[in-house]
Amino acid sequence: MQSAASGMDAQRAALDVFARNVAAAEAAGPNGDYARLVPDFRVVDDGNGTSVEFTGSRTEPGKNVDIITEMIAVMNASRAYDSDASLFDVGKTLAERTIDMGRMQ
Repeated sequence: MQSAASGMDAQRAALDVFARNVAAAEAAGPNGDYARLVPDFRVVDDGNGTSVEFTGSRTEPGKNVDIITEMIAVMNASRAYDSDASLFDVGKTLAERTIDMGRMQ
């Protein structure tokens, strides 16, 4: 469940970065010049499980914000968030059933 929760947190942060990019593209207009931000992640294995951490964002050199690219990135991050949320729900259900089995004994 910790891995799924950290993945959801990382994807939420990535969605914030992409939302900034979309806003910049809309504000700049078709001839605008705004640098595209790209989220950075780090995988951490601390012995208790593997998790994903959002470490910030960096400017992609030579790239301006493109609304189509950003909308695709938003869709991908949203799908990743949804899959992490589904995995979290499965873990929660398994934990609840384990607790219920302990109560029956």
